[in-house]
Amino acid sequence: MGRLVVIEGLDGAGKRTLTENLTKALHNAGATVGTLAFPRYGVSVHADLVREALHRGHGDLADSVYGMGLLYALDRAGAADEIRRLLAGHDVVLLDRYVSSNAAYAAARLHQDSGGEVVKWVRELEIGRFGLPVPDAQILLRVPREVAAERAERRAREEADRARDAFESDQGLQARCGEVYDQLAAENWLSPWFVLDGANAVDTAALAGDLLK
Repeated sequence: MGRLVVIEGLDGAGKRTLTENLTKALHNAGATVGTLAFPRYGVSVHADLVREALHRGHGDLADSVYGMGLLYALDRAGAADEIRRLLAGHDVVLLDRYVSSNAAYAAARLHQDSGGEVVKWVRELEIGRFGLPVPDAQILLRVPREVAAERAERRAREEADRARDAFESDQGLQARCGEVYDQLAAENWLSPWFVLDGANAVDTAALAGDLLK
């Protein structure tokens, strides 16, 4: 079985770019790599419901922290077999967002920290009840909130299908979410974490070496 590695961070942190660059570095190191990004928009009905709710569809659905958290979890539950197939066929599987994303955003929305009830609920739901594979390592791509916001705004201008949603536009939420991410990483929640400075260039060759040890 391959190693399951998750890349986490705020909207606009650069997770997609890191996934691409780290994939190249792992290939250069001789490893086979599978990738998957969450939410799986256009693939999963649960992910599509999330996107519609974040753009104010489905009434007040987006206002329900547990309702949205359940949709995110169901999207990943629907991909569990795919993740296992990728792990069986590759040395490393990189996921852009995973369970910790649900925990961080839910806690931030409820003004809780990493020790709050909603983080426990996410773990019990996704790992316990749904049986999702536990990560071998998680990477927090840490950037100042202002940098992440500027990147998200630029992405929304340049990519027609990437308009900012209700969560991305809430800077208070983003700040609180960053704090919860820091706490989860400090606690090595679910797995060991690597914390990277996303405001500067990441040495992906060195990171690939660390992940393959």
